[in-house]
This record gives sequence, structure tokens and C-alpha cells, in this order.
Amino acid sequence: MSPEDTEHLAAMLKQRSGLILGSDKTYLIESRLAPVARREGFANVAALLTSLRTRRDEKLIYTVTDAMTTNETFFFRDKTPFDQFKSDVLPALAKTRLSGDIKIWCAAASTGQEPYSLAMMMEDMRHQYPRINLDILGTDISERCLEKAQSGLYTQFEVQRGLPIQMMVKYFEKVDEMWRLSPKIRQAIRFRKLNLLDNLHSVGRQDVIYCRNVLIYFDLETKKRVLEQIANLLADDGYLFLGAAETVLGITDAFKPMTGMRGLYVKNTAAAATAPRRFGT
Repeated sequence: MSPEDTEHLAAMLKQRSGLILGSDKTYLIESRLAPVARREGFANVAALLTSLRTRRDEKLIYTVTDAMTTNETFFFRDKTPFDQFKSDVLPALAKTRLSGDIKIWCAAASTGQEPYSLAMMMEDMRHQYPRINLDILGTDISERCLEKAQSGLYTQFEVQRGLPIQMMVKYFEKVDEMWRLSPKIRQAIRFRKLNLLDNLHSVGRQDVIYCRNVLIYFDLETKKRVLEQIANLLADDGYLFLGAAETVLGITDAFKPMTGMRGLYVKNTAAAATAPRRFGT
């Protein structure tokens, strides 16, 4: 692979998805694009990258961008954000959302395990919150991931990663060698394609936003732009969940961390500061 080809790939990925392909990540090029090169009829990855640089092929650009995007996820990933939602966020919002509707946006939802985890957890707590309805939107840049998410169909390995056995028995059915989520849980989520680099206005006002483990792939300027768009969408007394390795500190003043709640943020406004909360700190 020539330096020109890798530089062009890095620039294209940043423009299309915000992904920063640093020198320490170039090893990913061969591993993620080798299957694409074979599938698209190229002799090797180098030939694929040369074609990408020398001719405009939107389909190939999208395919390469999709392949290079990290889509790692699993049910109840990192556990803490779900525990925090169950013990603190949900009780606080249930007191103030008189209609019973709580709007949740899972940005970068990948293959759907995060929003489905929330839906299953809510269904398990239905007796505690009979009037509460979670309106959950899952978005991702990858059509391939969204198709899988909408199918609700997962491998044995995928359902074993983080999913309590009780939930697997309760909410999944065996389909040949795969496991499919029940229609009730699948219908609880709306999925749509969305690039976080675009204008996010169409997402609408949200009470809770999960944007976990995606900002780490962006540069500082892109992180700031995305976070400030998210702040415009979040209700004044809403909550933002970021990944454990992510922060708003030094990036934007639009949010402030919740004391003692790693990865959980609220808007840095007078309204947010005075909003009723159940947190003890």
C-alpha cells in the first residue's frame, strides 16, 4: 500500500464518518479490507485502495467506510450505564414525565444490542412502572448493522455475551442455529440510518441519549461539534451516557458530569442544575 493510498483512505474516513485512522491503527486496513477486496474482485487491498483514490465510486466508498467502522457491541455492555438508568435515571424521569413517555436515543446503535437491552430491562420492570413507555430510537451509519438490528436475529455467541440467561429464555426463541428476539421487544425500537457528522435536528427532543464508545474515534473538533448538537436535542433535565473512556471535559461546556456517576452527564444549564433528581450526591 502506497503512502498516497493510505493518506487518501484516512482523509476519506474522516470526512465520511469522523473516524481518525492514526498511524497506530493502520494494521486495521489489511484485516478489515481484505474481505472487501476479495468480494469486490480486487487482487489485494493495495489494488482496492488505488482504485478508491483514482476513481469516484460512491458504492465502493460506502462499502469501505462501513468495513472500517468499528461495530463492537453486546447486550448490557459495561453494565453500569444500565444499572444507572434502572436505579437513578428512570425513577427521576418517571416523576416528571406526566404523559408517561420517555424518549431515548441510542446513537451509534450498531447491531442493536444496546437499545434492545433497554427494552428488555423496561419490560422486566413493567409492574413497577405500568404507565411508563420508552420511545427508543436506534441509529447508526451502517446499513449492514441496521439490517441485522431490525432482524433481531443473533448467534449463540452474541446472546451469551452479557445477556442474563433468564432474559434469553424469556425474550428469545431458537431459529435453527440462531436466536431471535420476540416481536414485542423488536417492535419497541425504531431504527434508522444516521451519520453523527450530519445535522442531527431530525432526531428531535430526547430525555436520555446513549452515545457510548463512538466519540473516541473522532478528533477534538468533531467531538465538540457532535456533543453540542446532542446538547441541543437533550431535554434540560435529561441525561447523556458516554463510554467509560470518554469525557466532555476539555471539549465542551455544554455538559457537566454527575458526581459519583462515571460516564453520566447532564446539561450545564441553570434549568438542569435545579431540575429534581433522585441522586444522592
